[in-house]
This record gives sequence, C-alpha cells and structure tokens, in this order.
Amino acid sequence: MDETTNGRPRVTLTAISSRAWEHPADRGALTALRELRGFDDALKTLSGLWNERGWRLDFLGRAIRVDHRQHPRVYRLFTDAAATLDIAELPELFITFSPELNAACYGMSRPFIVLNSRMVELLDDDELRHVLGHELGHMVSGHAVYRTMMLILTQMAQNLAWLPVGSLALRAIILALYEWWRKAELSSDRAGLLAGQDPAAALRVHMKLAGGGDLAEIDTAAFLDQAAEYDRAGDLRDSVIKLRMLIGMSHPVPVARAADLRRWIDSGAYQRILGGDYPRRQDDRSASVSADVKAAAEDYRESFRRSEDPLAGLLRRVGDGVSGVGGLVGAGMGRLRDWTGGFGTGGGTEAPAGTGGGTDTAAEPDGGDRPEEPGARGPGRPPTAGGDPWGGVSDGPGDPRW
Repeated sequence: MDETTNGRPRVTLTAISSRAWEHPADRGALTALRELRGFDDALKTLSGLWNERGWRLDFLGRAIRVDHRQHPRVYRLFTDAAATLDIAELPELFITFSPELNAACYGMSRPFIVLNSRMVELLDDDELRHVLGHELGHMVSGHAVYRTMMLILTQMAQNLAWLPVGSLALRAIILALYEWWRKAELSSDRAGLLAGQDPAAALRVHMKLAGGGDLAEIDTAAFLDQAAEYDRAGDLRDSVIKLRMLIGMSHPVPVARAADLRRWIDSGAYQRILGGDYPRRQDDRSASVSADVKAAAEDYRESFRRSEDPLAGLLRRVGDGVSGVGGLVGAGMGRLRDWTGGFGTGGGTEAPAGTGGGTDTAAEPDGGDRPEEPGARGPGRPPTAGGDPWGGVSDGPGDPRW
C-alpha cells in the first residue's frame, strides 16, 4: 500500500479475479462462453498466426513504444495500474499520434494497448491511470475472443439473409451479443476505477470524453443530473428513439456510463472489494454458469424496476412486461453454446490474463455502431476512432482479417 492516490494509499488487490469487476450480465455471458474452451483456443491461434503480427508491426513502425525511457510518466502510471490489479506480466503499450480521445486493447494471443496522443495530453495522472486500468480490465476478462465470435456471427447472418428463419435466429443472438458488449464496457469502467481507486477521476474521464478537456465550468453533480434526465427521457417517443439509438451500438452513452459507475460505488461493492471481499482467480474454475446467468437476469429485473424511462413505466403498469428481458443475454449465450457445442469441452474455466481486449467498430450512418466487415480496411491497418464518444476507449481491430 505504498502507492498513493491524492495522498491516500492504493490497495493492491492480490489475486483478484476479473469476476470481481465484471457486470452481472457480462459475467454471465463470459462464464457461459468460457465453456467453449476449444473455440477460444482456435480463435486465439488463428489471430496470432497473422493478424496480430500485422497490427503490432504497424504500431511498432509508426507509434512510440512506452517504457522507462520513452514516456516514463505514462509507463509509471501503467505499472501502477497493473500492480494494483495484480497483473504480473505487462502487455506492450504504444502511444500513437492522433487528435482524438481514444485508447484500445488489441489482440488475443499476445495483447497490447494503444493510447492516442491526445489522451496523454488531456488527462491528468489519475484520469490516465483509470483509462489504462480500463484497458487492462478488457485484457484480463478476455473480451476480444467473444467479440470476434460476434463478428463471425454477423457475417454468417449476412450470408444467410436469403434464409429468413436462420437469419432471424442469428440476428437475435447478435442483438444479445451487442447488449453483452455494452455491459462489458461497464465492467472495464469498474476495472479502471479499481486500478486508480479515485472515483472523482473516473467520473472526470467520462466528462472529458463527453465535452472536451476544460472542466472549469463543468459540475459533476449537474453531469449526473443530466444522466438522470436521459434515463427519464420525455415521453414514449423519446423511449423509442433511445431504443433505436442503442440497437447496434457497442458502447453506452457517456452519461449512462458515469451513472452506472456512481451506482456501483453507492451499492457498496467498490468498498467491499477494497476491503478484501472479492473473488480470487484460483476459484474461477468453480464458477457456476447457472448462478451467473441468474445474477444477470436479476440485474436486468432490478434495472427495469429502477428505470424512470416512460416505456419501462408503461410496461410496469401493464404488468411484468419485460420479465423476459432479464434472460436476454443468458438465452443468447445458451443458443450460442448449442450452435457451437462441437468446439468446446464443457467445464467453466477462467480466461487467462492476457487473452485480449476489445475490438473496434465502425460508425453507422445514423450514429450507431456495427462491426466492420472483413476487408473494410487494408491489411495491417488498425482502426481509427469512430462511432460513439467512448467507442475508442477499449476497442481494438474491428474484424478478424483471417
């Protein structure tokens, strides 16, 4: 506890499992998909043979690799974040020139993290430590493997468009996977908070991503009030517009992310983890798929009960209108296991540290996000920022490029 944040010692979270910071819906999906151990290994092997080599060589040639000699300030913050999350082996870290606020975790077999130069210029030490912890959270949770599955299924859905029943079934799974990915971003926000252990800095990052770097005239309480107004919307028309915005988006909007982080802190979960009450890595093999899926369903039910959205209110008055929403991700994961059962061997296992981070998305014409189709960029050209305001933070290449 010799490292400090604003004069307070940071707690080293020894042997912490990624399950400690994973959102219930994210954790339920990950636990189910980790049963497909053979599928994970196949994707990581194929990616490592060619794609990741191209991505890494690209950044090795046009970016600055961070270490104790180059960008020592960033390297110090990076080692701080990794040490707090008890990550023994650091992935490579690069800084690339770009005026956009963006960061990314690339790769599955040998992951590395990239920061845009604007991030380094605009964020103070505590804020940057949060972003680095966010990316490390993606890496340890192994999100890239599962995002790659989504890209494959999206391509399959396009190929099966002529077959209505098969296409619809695939699209239902893809929608569930998009919903899971939005929850994966909330998970990594929590990892970033645990790495930095400074709630004020974590909220400032969201505020800067929403409105730029000058926070002199920005108020945290007003920003959270803005989040509450977004949740309430105006009437049913606003509810429908929000639903349309979410379909195909990989990231929640910044105000929603800030509100979720604040809610997680207020729940007491954050302080319990700092007090040592968290799952350990050695216990991950005993993780129960059914228990995690039930926890995801309960979280959806609680979110529905808590929501002030007009559509949610109408459904509550009608009855338990969206009781099935709680099982959306769990059901989607169950269908995916059925479809791909031949790849896996069963038996939940932890995704090992360093199994990859997020994957990038391309902006839709209406402002939403969708996975990039293979070949959308030239070989070995990693993505630029695009899509929603947090779209770059935690995102890596948008297609498998096999």
